[in-house]
Amino acid sequence: MDKNNIIRDKSYAFAIRIVNAYKFLTESKKEFVLSKQLLRSGTAVGALVAEAIFAQSGPDFLNKMNIALKEANETKYWLALLKDTGYLEEDQYDSISNDCKELVALLVSIVKSMKITLKR
Repeated sequence: MDKNNIIRDKSYAFAIRIVNAYKFLTESKKEFVLSKQLLRSGTAVGALVAEAIFAQSGPDFLNKMNIALKEANETKYWLALLKDTGYLEEDQYDSISNDCKELVALLVSIVKSMKITLKR
C-alpha cells in the first residue's frame, strides 16, 4: 500500500467518524451550528484526497493535498471548540483528535514530499 492509499483509507475512515460525531452532536447534544462546521471540514479532507488521487498534474495534486491539509487543520479547531464548550467529553475528543492529528501529519509529509518532487 502506497502513501496515496494510506491517506485515502485513513481520511475515509476519519470522515465516517466525523459523520457519526455529527449524528451524536445533533441527536444527543442538540448542537447544530458547530457540528455542521465540523461535518463540512472533516468530510472535506477525504473528498479532497479522493480528488487528488486523480489529479491532472503534479501541481494539481499538490494543490488538492494542500487544501485537504487546511481542512484537517480547521477540523482540529472545531473539535477543540466542541470539547472546550462541553459538547464533547475529554475521552471522545482525545480519540477523534488523535486521528485528526495523524491525518495532519500524513498530509504535511505528502505536501513536503510533493514540493521537493516538483522542484526537481
